[in-house]
Amino acid sequence: MSFSVWAPRHERAQVRVDGQDHEMTAGDGGWWHSTAVGVDYAFVLDGDALPDPRSLRQPNGVHEASRVYDHAAFEWTDGSWTGRGLPGAVIYELHIGTFTPAGTFDSAVERLDHLVDLGVTHVEVMPVNAFDGVAGWGYDGVLWGAVHEPYGGPDGFKRFVDACHARGLAVLLDVVYNHLGPSGAYLDRFGPYFAGSNDWGPGLNLDGADSDEVRRYVIDNALGWLRDFHVDGLRLDAVHALVDRGAVHLLEQLAVEVDALSAAVGRPLELIAESDLNDAKLVTAREAGGYGLSAQWSDDLHHALHVALSGETSGYYPDFVGALPTTLREVFFHAGTWSSFRHRHHGRPVDKRLPGYRFLAYSQNHDQVGNRATGDRLSATVPFGRLAVGAAIVLCSPYTPMLFMGEEWAASTPWQFFASFPDPELADAVRTGRRREFGRHGWGESEVPDPMDPATVERSKLVWDELSADPHRRVLELYRSLIALRRARPELSDPRLDRFRVEGDGDVLVLVRGGLRVACNLGAADAEVPLSGEVLLASGGAVVAGQALRLPAESFAVVQLSGNQPTSASFSASS
Repeated sequence: MSFSVWAPRHERAQVRVDGQDHEMTAGDGGWWHSTAVGVDYAFVLDGDALPDPRSLRQPNGVHEASRVYDHAAFEWTDGSWTGRGLPGAVIYELHIGTFTPAGTFDSAVERLDHLVDLGVTHVEVMPVNAFDGVAGWGYDGVLWGAVHEPYGGPDGFKRFVDACHARGLAVLLDVVYNHLGPSGAYLDRFGPYFAGSNDWGPGLNLDGADSDEVRRYVIDNALGWLRDFHVDGLRLDAVHALVDRGAVHLLEQLAVEVDALSAAVGRPLELIAESDLNDAKLVTAREAGGYGLSAQWSDDLHHALHVALSGETSGYYPDFVGALPTTLREVFFHAGTWSSFRHRHHGRPVDKRLPGYRFLAYSQNHDQVGNRATGDRLSATVPFGRLAVGAAIVLCSPYTPMLFMGEEWAASTPWQFFASFPDPELADAVRTGRRREFGRHGWGESEVPDPMDPATVERSKLVWDELSADPHRRVLELYRSLIALRRARPELSDPRLDRFRVEGDGDVLVLVRGGLRVACNLGAADAEVPLSGEVLLASGGAVVAGQALRLPAESFAVVQLSGNQPTSASFSASS
């Protein structure tokens, strides 16, 4: 068996296979090679045995030896799977460790039929790469190609992907290339992988000396998930933290190679960026000067909707008071405008020739729930009527809607920040840092859950028994109905931004979707909207009377127009 490792600044390297050391031979470009027979192995540099940076399996944790893994040994059953593109998609974000009580890939498979019945098309799985400890969000990964063993390891993940494909569900995997976790990050022992740091940890050397192999490390990892695990796309975490001053940005290089792989495997492969830049260059075609990624998250849409639904105005939310209509029309609220949170102008406008499906819309996600002090969901403070309006806006918009696990039934469980670092000093530093961070915002230390307490993980697990009881059952039926209507009526999934309008600037908004109107009342009083036609779906008992839609407080209605309708609407409220 051949073993190779990139260690360009070392004069000697060995590979320890099943406890026996073997000398390695220096090759071109800083690579070392050796052959040996065995299963568990580590590379010995300067007397220390270190796991393989390109490890495919870490059965005993991120500090221990790697294990040989053969991708070809797995028996796939998805040979007829041809993939699913993003146009018309509905994405569902989940965390394997808290999606079910068991927190494994196999137990998650048992709940996939729920997602099919709900009507989602893509399952976005939060990071499954190896990290130190048993429980965590996955963003502290240090061995990017090894699947977290407590979830079920590489075969478990393959069984999950295979089962999704059998049900017509595409799989998106969240990957983190902008930093490494604080425990088990040995890359710098091998070579010049690191250059600087960001808010979360050491960043990669993407444009300095010897950076070609570092870039290759990232791209090969991405291609491996798509090719060897049959994943249909990647969600790229916080790409704004990827520092690359080269002429061809890493993201563009990655998109080019993923397009080539897509052609080879005969199915669409997606790259979806999380970015704080508010710059649609990421999703603009390369021939038009962009990077050519498939889509990107739009936090501005979330922030504007969150403020409209909850009334919360702390932190970065003050700029978004009354910003929902503008943000729905323009994708980014900060599009070259002043950001009070950043104390500078931010973003650039979106070209309306771009299709709306390249931007993800959501009222909740793992960040916006889990990074709150107590991990409280929107449903903990927002009543059903307003939740229903928020769901209608997300699911009837021209953007790609994304739901966060449990949102579809207003799960009573929070989703809190948790980790399980075995090192007591690191664990205490994370615990203390978390409490100090929220203490600056007025929270008492006792109010902030201990991220190292196993009870924090348990509280964050979904309780599936809730689905059969109201109000959860009623919320679930609403989400199912909205997704079914989106699928049945092409006007609702139409991504053309130049044909999408939002009328109104107060509590009452009307989304113009071809011959349909999605009327939303976020106010405390009933409203009249000059619309006539058939109500296809509504909450709160909205009815058409003559030439007007009677829209109760905190409700929505999807109306199929009939006859001649006014080109724009004016609204009136009544008590």
